[in-house]
Amino acid sequence: MKQRERRPGQKKTSGPSGESRRDDRAGRPPKPVARPAAAREIVREAAVPAAPERPLMTRSGERPAERVPVILESLGAGDFHLIDSGNGEKLEQYGPYRIIRPEGQALWRPSLPSHVWEKVDAVFTGDTDEEGSGRWRFPKGALGETWPLNLLGVDFLGRFTSFRHVGVFPEQIVHWSWMKEQVEKAGRPLKVLNLFGYTGVASLVAAVAGAEVTHVDASKKAIGWARENQALGRMEKLPIRWICEDAMKFILREERRGSQYDIILTDPPKFGRGPNGEVWHLFEHLPLMLDVCREILSPKAVGLVLTAYSIRASFYSIHELMRETMRGAGGVVESGELVIREAGLDGKMPGRALSTSLFSRWVPK
Repeated sequence: MKQRERRPGQKKTSGPSGESRRDDRAGRPPKPVARPAAAREIVREAAVPAAPERPLMTRSGERPAERVPVILESLGAGDFHLIDSGNGEKLEQYGPYRIIRPEGQALWRPSLPSHVWEKVDAVFTGDTDEEGSGRWRFPKGALGETWPLNLLGVDFLGRFTSFRHVGVFPEQIVHWSWMKEQVEKAGRPLKVLNLFGYTGVASLVAAVAGAEVTHVDASKKAIGWARENQALGRMEKLPIRWICEDAMKFILREERRGSQYDIILTDPPKFGRGPNGEVWHLFEHLPLMLDVCREILSPKAVGLVLTAYSIRASFYSIHELMRETMRGAGGVVESGELVIREAGLDGKMPGRALSTSLFSRWVPK
């Protein structure tokens, strides 16, 4: 399926692999959105199943222990921080640019005065529901389509897209930091599978840390962008396999092959279509996706991470699904929300917390 192209906030959707990805993931008004599906480029009229189905495994044994609710919070990192939010918008710093984008969950008033909000480089306007494409306005003059950014030591390109996203979903920094730490302390090359990998920032972070990475996204555009990011940092020799394919079809094939991974990141859209018209519905297909992911976890697996955006559900829905999926595996399932905290103009003044998405993570202990 095409993978996200738009995320939070995006309205578009993509298929299991999700090119167009998340809405603005960050808390946008929930409209059925699927990841940048819009970004997910081409929507075929003929709908076909997301992938050949197989029955769910019958799991036995105790469910893993649980930690809930867990709030994973970021104050920003590298070239990103959330400056302020309010009145349905968020004011963000991405490298040299100050940007305003819609944010449905910012129900309060901005903390900073209006003159701060007026001194911005780019404002996303137009269609704000996740399905439609919008436009960028550049108050200080036209800007280039891309610009360099850095997070967790990885260089990549920011890009003004028509779906309000800019090529990275910074709330994921907490997952990437966790993954980076696991890879660095493992004492062996870990195998990481990044499903719905989008523009590849997570894949590059893992590879730089020493992992062998398989990056899967159904969008050719997203894969191309990821390769641009790899080239920008002169990281062409890193052990990354870039796979342009429907995510569900890929993992089912990996299961048949007996392939195994130590860490699996999966960030599926709510709804999407794949490159061949495959249809993905999160609530229908997520149980099977997690079931297959468990089967391809290695005996010494370090973690299985699921993030869900723009869905009308409690984190308990994916928490209990993860615990059922991991019956008999031991370990702990921790679930809750990813949030980004306002950091002011200098990036150092903690303010209000903005919820972006739900997550559930299984770890062996």
